[in-house]
Amino acid sequence: MSTDLFDLRGQTALITGASRGIGEAVARLLATQGAHVICTSRKLDGCQAVADALRAEGLSAEAAAMHIGDTAAIDAVFDALAANGRRIDMLVNNAAANPYYGPLLDMDLGSFGKILDVNLRGYFYTSQRAAKQMLGHGGSIVNIASVNAERPAPGQAVYSLTKAGIVNLTQGFAKELAPHGIRVNAVLPGLTDTHFASAITQDAKLMKLMTQLIPMGRAGQPEEIAPAVLYLASKASAYVTGTTLTVDGGYLA
Repeated sequence: MSTDLFDLRGQTALITGASRGIGEAVARLLATQGAHVICTSRKLDGCQAVADALRAEGLSAEAAAMHIGDTAAIDAVFDALAANGRRIDMLVNNAAANPYYGPLLDMDLGSFGKILDVNLRGYFYTSQRAAKQMLGHGGSIVNIASVNAERPAPGQAVYSLTKAGIVNLTQGFAKELAPHGIRVNAVLPGLTDTHFASAITQDAKLMKLMTQLIPMGRAGQPEEIAPAVLYLASKASAYVTGTTLTVDGGYLA
């Protein structure tokens, strides 16, 4: 086995939700390790800015619009890759939706459906399309779940159940795809300082409560989550599949 276990040169990684936050940090780290990264998000301009910034630093990147709540958008990206004779070696499912924060009894079915469409159906279908491209040469799929998968958070019950579903989906794909040399794992971030978590991180009272529950006493940074993805995507985790790696400052301890 190579001693440079994190060398990704010659490999292509597709990252969803890569316009900011954890997705952007993952794209940057994988590109720094030599991967060609395909930055995707619902709107092209955001991920294009990330790809442009990476290329300006001499790294290899491109951008594509891909809303994972829309199966036609997913098909368009993977069909274009196939038409150009390209394949991906790594998929990082990071994009997520959580349009509702509050009591379950007040939640409307529209918000319920959107969360499931993106966080479960989107992860399933993107993983399915990626795995079909990986057949014959292997690859790695890393799903970004959440500590909410194990400990549902107040006001986020449905979001939490989708994250638990992602963990189960990860295990199911891992068992079926292992004979094909495709590994599937999940990262469970704790509270992370991103725009997605701003309803918590920008609320002083909530942050005071949350930091009391986190032994390290603070929210994580996207750059502190990305190395877990690198480990699971790289040769360093060659015998790891179907597992979850928690990065939460001790919250679940």
